[in-house]
Amino acid sequence: MSFTPGQWVNDPQRVAMISRAFRKKSAPVPVALTLITGEVHAGHFACLRAAKRIRGAVVIVAWRDAPEEDSAAAQAVRDAGADVIFPVSEDALWPHGQRTRVNPADHGLESPEALAADVTFAVALLGLVQPTDAVWGENRYERLIAIQHAVSDLHLRVRLQGVPTVRSGEGIAVSAANPRIPEVDRPRATALSAALTAGAHVAEEGAAEVERVAREVLKAAGVEPAYLAVRGRDLGDPPAEGDARLLVGADIGGVHLVDSVGLPLGIGFRNLDGS
Repeated sequence: MSFTPGQWVNDPQRVAMISRAFRKKSAPVPVALTLITGEVHAGHFACLRAAKRIRGAVVIVAWRDAPEEDSAAAQAVRDAGADVIFPVSEDALWPHGQRTRVNPADHGLESPEALAADVTFAVALLGLVQPTDAVWGENRYERLIAIQHAVSDLHLRVRLQGVPTVRSGEGIAVSAANPRIPEVDRPRATALSAALTAGAHVAEEGAAEVERVAREVLKAAGVEPAYLAVRGRDLGDPPAEGDARLLVGADIGGVHLVDSVGLPLGIGFRNLDGS
């Protein structure tokens, strides 16, 4: 099979064929998949770089709401190492219409409907491409965990890798929502990461204190969160001691923002070296 890196492939069945051809070689080649939604940003490039670090992998970038094939954004993604760019859409995944939906567990954080839509799209994309590896950002941590649970529960043969959140110079988690934050509201938007940092610094004092401190930072900035919660890594109850996640969601300037940070609950960062 002749193959030119950086090619734009509109046909979903050809994308599946390319993936299959590399996976079925006598010496199988890893196929890494990552997803861009809307305008490409630093978080997407971080995922693309992580995919390229998988030794020998062919990298397929599925792009939802993709620009034109000859756009500067598309060229930047090629230059960053995309071997295939697939402008994916719901019509491409479900030519007969969507008839099945994956309903992830409701953790009382993000909207169950929106989460179900994202996870169903991801599972369908994984089923079409059948990569050996998939790379998703941790900027929407609940979605990442929901996809991981779906991969495990539905026995999908793919390794899912999370990529740490990329932040702007102000500390805001980079996402497609960032450009929509009104300038006047950006100081309040920065309070989300400030609250996470403050909460993480008291991790050794337990979940209740982490949440109290984070909430105080948000209150001082005039931010009323849609949710603020300390959870286990799998979004279950947090452990008394061990790895946990502090998550926050808030509507600021008409834009819904989410952020999260990992923390060593009951231990604290100062004690990680065992001293």
